[in-house]
Parts: sequence; structure tokens; C-alpha cells
Amino acid sequence: MLPEAAVVALKVNASRPAKLPLPNRGPIPNLAALMTENSNVNWAEIEAKPAFRSLLSRKAKFIVTATIFFLAYYLALPVLVGYWPDLMKKPVWGKVNIAYVFALSQFFMAWIVAFIYVRVAAKWDKEAAAVIHGH
Repeated sequence: MLPEAAVVALKVNASRPAKLPLPNRGPIPNLAALMTENSNVNWAEIEAKPAFRSLLSRKAKFIVTATIFFLAYYLALPVLVGYWPDLMKKPVWGKVNIAYVFALSQFFMAWIVAFIYVRVAAKWDKEAAAVIHGH
């Protein structure tokens, strides 16, 4: 159970959103403003554009490839420990063995995949804005 002061602090802080500093990477395209019923954008025409289709295809290819890679990397640990326990028990540094190093590497791999995805997704957003504004 939380102390009363913590509950009050949570209630007070919940009413105002946190403002985190964001890195300056240029203007973010406001696609939501374009996606209204009152918009003069012909969405069917944009969907038929080869540039838009190419963007969707590249996006799907990246996401599927990254997901397969990450799942394979994630599932490799239990497979390696199950089928090659002697290899995974080899000490690397003191009592730290290969299994521990591999498990720790999964945290770094998740951060790396997330970092790459954010950078690539920012490019997709710019390309989508270019397709829409070039409409």
C-alpha cells in the first residue's frame, strides 16, 4: 500500500502530462490534420500511386524481417541451452558463462532494433508526407 503523500502526489501529477525534451530532428509532418472527412485529399488516388505502394511494401518488408530476426535471436537462448548445455555452461569471465552473456545481449539487441526502427519509421513518415503533399 502506498503512503498517503505518494497517493496525493500521484493524483496531482496525473492531471498534467509530463513534458520531456525531444531531440530536434526537424518538423514532424502532421498527417492527422490531413486525415479528416473534410480533407480535400483523394485517399483512393494516393493509395493507387506507385510511390505509396512502394512505401507500404518496403515498410512491410522491414517490419517482417526485423520481427523474424528478433524472434529468432530471442528463441535462440532456450534452444541453445536445451540442445547444447555444455557449450552454454562455458565460463567467459569468472562464474559468468556464455548463457548469461547471451541473455544480457538480448537487452542490447532489443534497444538496437528499437533504435533502428525509430530512425527508419521517421523516414517513412517523411516519405508519406511527400506522397500526400505531392498529391
